Amino acid sequence: MNFLPHKISMLAVAAALLSPTAGAEVFQLPPAGNDVVGAITTIEARHDDSLIDIARRHGLGYEEIIRANPNVDSWLPGEGTVVVLPTRYVLPPGPRRGVVLNLAEYRMYYFPEPEGDELGVVMTYPMSIGRMDWETPLGRTKIISKVRNPAWYVPASVRAEHAAAGDPLPRIVPAGPDNPLGAHAMRLGLPGYLIHGTNRPAGVGMRVSHGCIRMLPEDIGFLFEEVDVNTPVRIINEPVKLGWDGDQLIMEAHLALEVAPPSPEEVAALVELADLDENPAEDETPVDTALEKDSMTMLTEQFVAATASRAAKLDWDTAEMVLHRSNGIPTPVGQAIKNAATSAAFE
Repeated sequence: MNFLPHKISMLAVAAALLSPTAGAEVFQLPPAGNDVVGAITTIEARHDDSLIDIARRHGLGYEEIIRANPNVDSWLPGEGTVVVLPTRYVLPPGPRRGVVLNLAEYRMYYFPEPEGDELGVVMTYPMSIGRMDWETPLGRTKIISKVRNPAWYVPASVRAEHAAAGDPLPRIVPAGPDNPLGAHAMRLGLPGYLIHGTNRPAGVGMRVSHGCIRMLPEDIGFLFEEVDVNTPVRIINEPVKLGWDGDQLIMEAHLALEVAPPSPEEVAALVELADLDENPAEDETPVDTALEKDSMTMLTEQFVAATASRAAKLDWDTAEMVLHRSNGIPTPVGQAIKNAATSAAFE
């Protein structure tokens, strides 16, 4: 088993995978042309389990396990209840390098740089993201610094919000159990944004932060030692992922994130861009599809990208069903076409 990068010792990975509170999933990257790792499994709940307890033991976040188990009581599943663990993943589109944060999935992927001819791996973790009014920005950045036991210098906007709610905060929250940054923080090149731990692990996998990325304490503690300063970070929002597993085209769909209503300035700019001839009615918004792609558009874009060099027949009915469910369970929706020249690949 000499496929793990030099920085990730076998002992450390074993501890990460076997510890009852470890959230890390470590997978060997699939061969070229393949995009799927992991497997869907099930377990039986214990009498005192909640879905959040089960999620944390198996490297999952709140939204992931709730969506995969829509008919299970989240607070008290009950002794012997079968719980689906959605631990199969279509890897996110784009380069498999550095850290990739897929906001719609509430999941982080880390691709350590392999040494020499070693095979690559991917490590994946649940994460929390920014609330609708404090959205995590998209784009490319990098890790610019790492801090143990960070103090939290509370932004003025956050202090104002807490003061308005009758819960005033000091300018600086020192390290310790009351610090929401936890024991580790990695600063991004985007001013004011961090990847950090938390003193409220039950909220990991939800849209609850002020824009930063929150991780389980055990996850950030492990990742902190592995990720170097200057590691690239790519932040994406891809509710629909399509990839290959052998000759099968696999689709994974999540609920699209709601976005904050556009400001008057954004509306005016989009109206001008569209060169509208008439003013819309007062109760209409001329940008209802301009700021957020619909799910079928995202599916079509992913299909075009996945089949750019390999033709496939897509079962649109099954794909629409997967979109409707949006439960994060990777599902076969298409098949490779061996003789694309004589087939109706894109009917």
